[in-house]
Amino acid sequence: MFTNHHLRNRVNQTESRSHHSPLKLPLLLLHVPHGTTSVHPCSLPPMAMASSAGGPLLPGGEDRRGWRFHLPASIRLKTSVWSELGGAVGDLGTYIPIVLALSLASHLDLGTTLIFTALYNFATGFLFGIPMPVQPMKSIAAVALSSAHLTVPQIMAAGLAVAAILLFLGATGLMTRLYRVLPLPVVRGVQLSQGLSFAFTAVKYIRFAQDFSRSSSASTAAPRPLLGLDGLLLALAALLFILFTTGSGDDEDQDVVVRDGRRARSCSRVPAALIVFALGLVLCFVRDPSIFRGLQFGPAPLGLVKITWDDFKIGFWEAAVPQLPLSVLNSVIAVCKLSSDLFPERAELSPARVSVSVGLMNFVGCWFGAMPCCHGAGGLAGQYRFGGRSGASVVFLAAGKLLLGLVFGNSFVTILGQFPIGILGVMLLFSGVELAMASRDMGSKEESFVMLVCAGVSLTGSSAALGFIAGIVLHLLLRLREVDFRELLCRFRTGRRLSVTKAGEDSAGDA
Repeated sequence: MFTNHHLRNRVNQTESRSHHSPLKLPLLLLHVPHGTTSVHPCSLPPMAMASSAGGPLLPGGEDRRGWRFHLPASIRLKTSVWSELGGAVGDLGTYIPIVLALSLASHLDLGTTLIFTALYNFATGFLFGIPMPVQPMKSIAAVALSSAHLTVPQIMAAGLAVAAILLFLGATGLMTRLYRVLPLPVVRGVQLSQGLSFAFTAVKYIRFAQDFSRSSSASTAAPRPLLGLDGLLLALAALLFILFTTGSGDDEDQDVVVRDGRRARSCSRVPAALIVFALGLVLCFVRDPSIFRGLQFGPAPLGLVKITWDDFKIGFWEAAVPQLPLSVLNSVIAVCKLSSDLFPERAELSPARVSVSVGLMNFVGCWFGAMPCCHGAGGLAGQYRFGGRSGASVVFLAAGKLLLGLVFGNSFVTILGQFPIGILGVMLLFSGVELAMASRDMGSKEESFVMLVCAGVSLTGSSAALGFIAGIVLHLLLRLREVDFRELLCRFRTGRRLSVTKAGEDSAGDA
């Protein structure tokens, strides 16, 4: 219980320390009726409670961090700024190789892609409140870099086709219904296959030299040299540094801090991914100082991409059809399931919202030549693995992308061309392992069997759709074994006998 005298003393002390407007402080006295000597704390207004007990987000009170109250809840820091910054670069092991390869081989405008993906990151950070990734559509990129070698209008047409279908599935609620009926072992199989695929690709990045002018996964036969600014030792040093600072990535291994009566889990104080990525950027200029002369300042000019009907036909059949199953399974369903695993305290993401999000992003950016993008379970796992816990993580990433896109434009590709690929491989390795680890919750041998068959078929056939179909068929067959056909046959015969008897009684009554 607080007395009137105590409240007045508290107000006077706060006024003498605070630089805030004094208009908020006398409000404490307005809620104490004249003549009363005490008031219960629950009767105080929220701002009064905040003023007397300190800020609800971090210790220190409103006098030092009152600005945090104006932040939307979706981008308020759940941990530290450094942890969120580390998570911001957690999915760049996937993003950079694909975008760099398309820029070099297919003449994709990197500056435009950076600006639009920055806008996507801003939107998803505010809307979803988790480190929701924005990644290039991998199947479309793979087709564009293959022997088919799609043109930029055909790539954009494929992105628009996938966007239209996902927007339809999300707006009609069909995506939500699909999410609810899919067996968990099949979803886990898709996640496991994607995680292992990332890990295998990461090991190739670390062990072998890469030629991204031909493909985002074009490993040459030449092994990576042991020494050098992109040597094997550098990659191994980065791997050991991340492993030493972040461990296995399990939050339960971290210290537990009690603040204002609330238990808060702390991530590692060392932003390992951010330090490693910053080292890679510095090495870009060390490896080739001449790139300073090739930089051109200013954003790339925006212009509409002219897409013909032939571009739509080629883009749809060549790239959109193989991309669609991956977008549905990995970009929507697996992302929603993984988010509920990583953030159990939050409400589960709506598959419809995620699907509509992918559709709207590409309906805006593809017309201007930005790479078709989607969300991805691998990117979410990577950003979580390196410290991302809120929408602030991708908002930081958006600010960095927007700055680079506006300052350097398409010339930033000359910098990325010198980025140590071994470091990207290390970051991608941890992202893939984190995604694959989500499949460890299978509770029975039967569930594990379905999951492993689904993952194996996906990896062998290089198709998530093929593994998904195999997993669904296997799941149905196992359910079919549990059916008691004798009981069904007896029920069928009994029902048929009753129907015949009833028909006979009806005919006798008519007679």
